Amino acid sequence: MKLSVIGGGGVRSMFLAKSIAQKAEQLGISRLVFMDNDTEKLNIYGKMAKKVSELLCPDLEFILTTNAEEAITDADYIITTIRVGGDEMRVRDERIALNLGLLGQETTGAAGLSFAMRSVSKLAEYCELVKKYAKPNCKVFNFTNPAGVVSQTLRDMGYDFTYGICDAPSGMLRTFEKLYGAEEGSAKGEVYGLNHLSYFSSIKINGKEIMDELIENDRAYEETDMRYFEKKLLKERGCVLNEYLYYFYYREKAIENIIKADKTRGEQICAINRQMTKALKKIDIDKDFDKALEIFEYWYGLRENNYMASETGVKRTQPWHFDIYQKDSGGYAGVALNFIEIINSKKEGSMILCVPNGNAINGLKESDVVEVTCDITKDGAKPHHFGDVDEENLELIRRVKIYERLASQAIREKSKQKAVEALTLHPLVNSYSLACQLIDKYLELNKEYTGEWK
Repeated sequence: MKLSVIGGGGVRSMFLAKSIAQKAEQLGISRLVFMDNDTEKLNIYGKMAKKVSELLCPDLEFILTTNAEEAITDADYIITTIRVGGDEMRVRDERIALNLGLLGQETTGAAGLSFAMRSVSKLAEYCELVKKYAKPNCKVFNFTNPAGVVSQTLRDMGYDFTYGICDAPSGMLRTFEKLYGAEEGSAKGEVYGLNHLSYFSSIKINGKEIMDELIENDRAYEETDMRYFEKKLLKERGCVLNEYLYYFYYREKAIENIIKADKTRGEQICAINRQMTKALKKIDIDKDFDKALEIFEYWYGLRENNYMASETGVKRTQPWHFDIYQKDSGGYAGVALNFIEIINSKKEGSMILCVPNGNAINGLKESDVVEVTCDITKDGAKPHHFGDVDEENLELIRRVKIYERLASQAIREKSKQKAVEALTLHPLVNSYSLACQLIDKYLELNKEYTGEWK
């Protein structure tokens, strides 16, 4: 089996390599290709990923390439995780919104549309190569943000072999396992909503429902990503919230905290990645991998412990360490590998994916891409049926889904009018005049990548 990663020169490449290498023999993965069009980053982070793979699974053939056709040819599965324009464009995306007093977060905020405007055309190019060169039943797992808009647009373009993946829901379930001292994989969640806007309607550990006691558990607000919410809010909602819902339920706090902070999240990551890359360029990865790993751990640890800190005022305090040999917790590669494992087993299993709604959530269109718990079979992913969900939760889901539909249409048609309509309806913009200003600025910013819009 051949698995390829498009965007294999990213700073998180070692995490991907670790996840895949630890399960390669079990899943029958014999060839792993990391492709990136940034030669410098591929020669740093791609090489570090290759070293991790060699240490964990020496028999796994690991290839680094800048040639997309080579990566895609005969691939059984592909993971896409690209950042068109690099970290610097994320900084500009977010600052443009923030300068108008709006949340610029790159997935839930207004900046997400700008990011998607750059990403979709490049992803579509890769999808066309998949149709031409990959195995006939090749599946593409998209981790490129904003996964909601991107997944919707790719499906609207007819690429029905694509699935949006995100490790936020599964990552939260793992924190609940640790909280209760339970084995990895023992926590199961029923999730409905959209990417970065989803709700747990049920959380079970070893088959026992724990939702009510979890919401009352004070430790959960200290040791898990429930830390971003007040207990009162979760009791009112009657469910556990995806961490990114912080931006919707505490919008003014998020904006106030970001303005007060020295740097936005994008600026933090850009600065950290720049300094980390500068330091790693001086190291011969092949000869001094241990030194390279030490540098990586220092800088990435800073990034990890500042996750959502600017927006929430809450900083993670646990020391961060990359242990090559520790059992892998999965991350977003784990989501893709879970899919492959279920397919290989020829038995049904469930997982959380971004897929067309079908009849999963009443009040949404069948073609709306949603993030829900699905049953996985040889025929693909079948969303669980949630039917009528909480009215207030559905109202927010519907509003953002309409934004995503319009954003998809705007990107596919290069329509300025539809882009303005999309942001006008976005709950974190909610203004025609501001939407007009944002789109003018984003079209100017992205004209090198998107060309002229009508």
